[in-house]
Amino acid sequence: MTSLGTARRLWALGEPFHALTYFAAEARTAAEDAGIRGFWSGYFAMRAAPLGPVGPEVVTATFVGFAPSFVRRWVPAVWEAVAPADALAARLAGVDAAVRRVLGEEWPDSAEAAEAADLAGRAAAAVDVPGRPLAAANAGVPLPDRPHLALWQALTTLREHRGDGHTVALVQRGISGPASHVLAVAAGRTDREWLLKARGWSGQEWDDAAAGLAHRGWLAGGELTAEGLAAVAAVEADTDRLARGPWQALGDPGCDRLAALLAPVRRAVVAAGDWPTGNPIGAPDPS
Repeated sequence: MTSLGTARRLWALGEPFHALTYFAAEARTAAEDAGIRGFWSGYFAMRAAPLGPVGPEVVTATFVGFAPSFVRRWVPAVWEAVAPADALAARLAGVDAAVRRVLGEEWPDSAEAAEAADLAGRAAAAVDVPGRPLAAANAGVPLPDRPHLALWQALTTLREHRGDGHTVALVQRGISGPASHVLAVAAGRTDREWLLKARGWSGQEWDDAAAGLAHRGWLAGGELTAEGLAAVAAVEADTDRLARGPWQALGDPGCDRLAALLAPVRRAVVAAGDWPTGNPIGAPDPS
């Protein structure tokens, strides 16, 4: 049976490739070419595009962790600048250009890219969509013909499937958006200033969330208590468990082969500087 560690490792290996759409300059240029102005307009438009022209309530509910007031600064106004279909085209154009810079002009048509796309595509085709809105929306996006873009879309569907499961793990424990960030920082997975800037919560909201966690006995002096460590471990274990299904469908040999194909891709993205240290995603080092 495919282990929980396999689900976590493949997320860690694939996430930097997916995140080119957030951090690569080419993604911002593609958004601007589509008529989208500003980083956050591009972020919300391109990530939410598979859902259609939804309002801030749906984006807040599905993205999870963003302050509602922060989301409302860009949604739904962004749909006045770009239609979802054009945002989908822009995100592929940005990834295409970024991949060619980071991995070279020959890699998109390589046997390795095609094999990785096939393996990731088989896993993505097996995602369970009930209760998984972002996974379902991305599963409904047609796979591009080019292998490197098909790989990106498949990994995007898989990471959104994982994120949907992470939401379940948080909600069932009564962990709010800002509280989840406080726990992530206390666990050493990301940086407080990154999260305040990138998720829109105020310093007071952060402090209130920390106080709530201290009241629950999960935090003391800004550090995780034994109970807090157990809670964080339980959330992560549930997230891995809920993410395992597609990888079980692919099978251990397929998972191992995909991991081997993604490892040099991840290294190239990191070496190119397109995976910032301490970024808010908090994906671990697969090593």
